Amino acid sequence: MDILGHDFEYVIFEENTMKKNYIYALTTVLIWSTMAATVKKMLFDIPNLQALSISSFIAAIFLFLMNLISGKGKEMKQYPGKDYVKMCGLGFVGLFLYSALYYYGLGELTSQEACILNYLWPMMLVVFSCIILKEKLTLMKGVAMVCSFVGIIILSLGNNHSSDGNIILGIISCLVAAACYGLFSVLNKKADYSQSISMMIFWLVAGVGALVVGLMTEDWIAITGVQWIGMLWLGIVIDAVAYLLWALALKGVQDTAKIANLAYLTPFLSLVVSAVFLKEKIKLQAFLALIFIVGGILLQSVYDGEKNS
Repeated sequence: MDILGHDFEYVIFEENTMKKNYIYALTTVLIWSTMAATVKKMLFDIPNLQALSISSFIAAIFLFLMNLISGKGKEMKQYPGKDYVKMCGLGFVGLFLYSALYYYGLGELTSQEACILNYLWPMMLVVFSCIILKEKLTLMKGVAMVCSFVGIIILSLGNNHSSDGNIILGIISCLVAAACYGLFSVLNKKADYSQSISMMIFWLVAGVGALVVGLMTEDWIAITGVQWIGMLWLGIVIDAVAYLLWALALKGVQDTAKIANLAYLTPFLSLVVSAVFLKEKIKLQAFLALIFIVGGILLQSVYDGEKNS
């Protein structure tokens, strides 16, 4: 009887944990969807690496203060130097290198082309989870991921602009960027670090990297008052809060594909946010794309429900 009671409590605990993970992930997706509108409205004229550097430092400072307020000052001192070196390595690959390569791809390709290639990262996340974390990649998982990715492709159709840059290098940079973030997400999930502390280090590394490369390759400009509002939103809400929630969502789930598929909602919600705040029109193809994106998510959910029943 005690064994049955223990099993029941374990199932309830697992269900509550999964609900919490979904809330973290969906909140992240909603926040990430505001990035395009924020950049276009307030940060459009700021060089990419300047925006990345300043917002990254803002995120690192915010997380540092949050850690101090929450009483994690002692925990920060307890990590040995080699752990901070590992955190720096993760931050370099997952936040700085990913962002720098993606920004370069945006410069060489159209935004639609870069967006399609960028959203290979949830697939990369699942693939690396199978290789590193030994998670099983079932046929249904693959079908669900492809279905959602088709939605991203449909969302980007109808682009009448052509890229003027180096298309090959742009494609390669976006593909490597997607691989970097997928690998980072898995390695960060595997690492046994406090997410608020490690995320602080990640953004600090991204800020330093963007500062060094940006000063060598870009002409930085003075930031106005309105742009500082956008920079604070980007640094605190999008970078610090959303990326931390995404890391926590992945950290607490055993099957990465369940969470990864939710990321495909971001570009559609981004269109909705842009329509509300920037008065941009939503095309019919966006709703068709939504059918595929949500269809992939539901397909994964139905499969998991049948498997667990």
